[in-house]
Amino acid sequence: MNRAPSLTQLQSTVEPTAESPSSDASSGTASGASAAEARSLLATAWLRIRRSKIALLSLCIVVAIMLFAILGPILSAMSGNDPFTSNTSPDVLDDLQTPGLPLPGYMYPSAAHWLGVEPGLGRDLFSRLAYGGQVSLTIALLSTAVSVVLGTVIGAAAGYFGGKTDAIISRIMDLFLAFPHLLLVLSLTPILQSRLRNTALGQGSFLPMASLVIILGFFGWAYLARIVRGQVLSLREREFVEAARSFGASHLSVLFRQIIPNVMGVVLVYATMLIPTNISAEAALSFLGVGVKDPTPSWGQMLNAAQSGNWYLSDPWFLAVPGVMLIVTVLAFNLLGDAVRDALDPKASRH
Repeated sequence: MNRAPSLTQLQSTVEPTAESPSSDASSGTASGASAAEARSLLATAWLRIRRSKIALLSLCIVVAIMLFAILGPILSAMSGNDPFTSNTSPDVLDDLQTPGLPLPGYMYPSAAHWLGVEPGLGRDLFSRLAYGGQVSLTIALLSTAVSVVLGTVIGAAAGYFGGKTDAIISRIMDLFLAFPHLLLVLSLTPILQSRLRNTALGQGSFLPMASLVIILGFFGWAYLARIVRGQVLSLREREFVEAARSFGASHLSVLFRQIIPNVMGVVLVYATMLIPTNISAEAALSFLGVGVKDPTPSWGQMLNAAQSGNWYLSDPWFLAVPGVMLIVTVLAFNLLGDAVRDALDPKASRH
């Protein structure tokens, strides 16, 4: 299972832009300049992404995969199948030489089943891949959101307040970073699922999804918090922060209106690089049997099904479909994350 993006990958990602405190005429001028500067930064970043063929290709693939997952129910209905209906008829699955193995007309893509059917139960592979994309991407995006919110707020608080607050938070970050991530998640996921079973989050397929979002999100914030802390340590001495304080702005106002908006560049880069990490983590946990379980489809669960019944030996297509989808998705998100980091890098040449 991949770890979160390394600290060096995110260093010097974006140069903070000073934002003046609001105050009559000077406020209007400063806010206008800040907005123009922000637009210039975004426009420059988008121009750099557009000039990179790899960045554009990865962006198109990411958008296509997101649309595939969002439109999964519609695409499944168009195919005339659903991800849960089994078909073990001898016309579909072999019941003589290799019981459960799809017959040649059903093993591979056809007009009736766009990606064939899975061995054993004869469920439609295309429908399960589409619905599985919804599950896998939902877990990855929500867990990334949890990590980003926690990491941004905690890291900003540590860097801004300093002193004992910084020391305590830094030691907590060191503790989280010292844990063996995979072993920790593997051991805590079943425990959390048992605790959530009698709650609103423990109903049906929501249980494994909720538990993975909580576990992956809660243990993924420390990397970002350390990066944000480093950025804030320099930002808190900037003139616009001192000006906000002199105008009587509270600590929370300075933190959320002045400091955090100026580290959103590094946060954006981290988020784009953490999404594929969480996609891989969900797939690994489901593959190991502590994540999403049958009949709920996910790409990791489909890999687990191919391995648990040794179907990958007699039907390698069943393993290849979710495997290729995972590889393409993770690669596209990683390339997009690299492109966003390069586009927001102030050390890159300006054009």
